[in-house]
Amino acid sequence: MQLSPRLQRILVPVAAVVILFGAWRAYGLPGLALGAAGMLMFVLLHFTRLMHILRKASERPIGYVASAVMLNAKLKPRASLVHVMAMTRSLGEARSPADTQPEIFRWTDNGGSYVDCEFHQGKLASWSLTRPEQPVDTADTPQAEGPATFEAAAEAGPAVTAPAAAPAPTTLPAAPSSEPR
Repeated sequence: MQLSPRLQRILVPVAAVVILFGAWRAYGLPGLALGAAGMLMFVLLHFTRLMHILRKASERPIGYVASAVMLNAKLKPRASLVHVMAMTRSLGEARSPADTQPEIFRWTDNGGSYVDCEFHQGKLASWSLTRPEQPVDTADTPQAEGPATFEAAAEAGPAVTAPAAAPAPTTLPAAPSSEPR
């Protein structure tokens, strides 16, 4: 279940206060220290993950992805920008003006395909894959044998092929017996 950002701003501090109060009531000062240490560990884990993702992204070109088609298949609605950056291992190329909603980022692969992602409040709202047009050059491409269209293939009927020859049976040499001679 995903909470709205406005609700998270209220519930997270309230949950922290409730945890600290419960730890204080149950175990006194050691409980309060344990609750605070647990929350600090949670914050540090998220900070470390974010820094790891940003360090990996800084090592690659902006807006580059290995395969735009695979990225398109992996994207899920409401994924965070940080999650998409972790999947692509790069920062997206900003396509919208800074500090405006929605934010639009583009990731492109070596083949010229690209994915445009639209984020509202840091969550993925929509995305689209665009592939480059392939030039139609019939002079260099070999022509396939058989009907050129589906309709022509349907009119020709099912293709009849000769049955494949059955493979010859193979015999294996007998295993040596374990009986004494």
